[in-house]
Amino acid sequence: MYAQMVKSEATKDDPEKLAAFQARIDAGEKIEPKDWMPEGYRKTLIRQIGQHAHSEIVGQLPEGNWITRAPTLERKQILLAKVQDEAGHGLYLYCAAETLGVSRDELTEMLLSGKMKYSSIFSYPTLTWADMGAVGWLVDGAAIMNQVPLQRTSFGPYSRAMIRICKEESFHQRQGYDIMMKMASGTPEQKRMAQDALNRFWYPSLMMFGPSDKDSVHSSQSMAWKIKMNTNDELRQKFVDQTVPQAEYLGLTVPDPDLKWNDETGHYDFSEPDWTEFFEVLSGNGPCSAERLEARNKAWDDGAWVREGMLAHAEKKRALKTAAE
Repeated sequence: MYAQMVKSEATKDDPEKLAAFQARIDAGEKIEPKDWMPEGYRKTLIRQIGQHAHSEIVGQLPEGNWITRAPTLERKQILLAKVQDEAGHGLYLYCAAETLGVSRDELTEMLLSGKMKYSSIFSYPTLTWADMGAVGWLVDGAAIMNQVPLQRTSFGPYSRAMIRICKEESFHQRQGYDIMMKMASGTPEQKRMAQDALNRFWYPSLMMFGPSDKDSVHSSQSMAWKIKMNTNDELRQKFVDQTVPQAEYLGLTVPDPDLKWNDETGHYDFSEPDWTEFFEVLSGNGPCSAERLEARNKAWDDGAWVREGMLAHAEKKRALKTAAE
């Protein structure tokens, strides 16, 4: 449905403008907010950047839950800094989306109402401290795999926002892997906790790249516009190839009995995630989906007085400035 809508909108645009726009994309030029763009391009960017921003904001919830229970003061400080980074990433991305003519309030309302999604991974619970390692190592690792190519995406504000985000995400992945190293080399119980976290987060992490290419309705047009630089399956394969040796180094086992190295392809063969589960989670039926949206709605409602106060203050300043003039 969405792909048909984008296509129908594109046909409404002037063919000469469309051809000139595509020529700029093909030449590797950046599209800036004041440049002419097809309506389908604009809406695709709003959807992708909005969902990306929402994922950064909702992604604070499963980790923020562990700040007060971190095992040492150093771990508490690191996790607190990481959660703060995620908030900043969301703000960068909301700012990038606003240049496309959609307000932050509109995007937030779409999240809170369920009209706009966030990454499926954040609808899963974090049950132990080892999950903080798995989230950093696997979830942020998958995020980096997705996001590094976006530094070359065709829309200027999105591309520039990703430069800083990717630098900070690389820190997040390293701190997660460090937690897993400590757990895997600790007591037998700690190693069991690390293995359990890997078992639970492996397939949800593979789902982060989106559905299989044959089922992805957005990829073809997004890649033609260079909003997206790689297919879902390409990035998923790259993630598996990179992560399996890391798990072996930790002495942990990837929970896939069909996982094996393929000399002919030069890649690992692996089992596909349960796509029925993926689409169930995406539709709002994940283990923590209702809890996550409830938390965001509560935060929005509880913060109403702050927003109202800031707006009143801004209006007062404008009125004083106008009177002085």
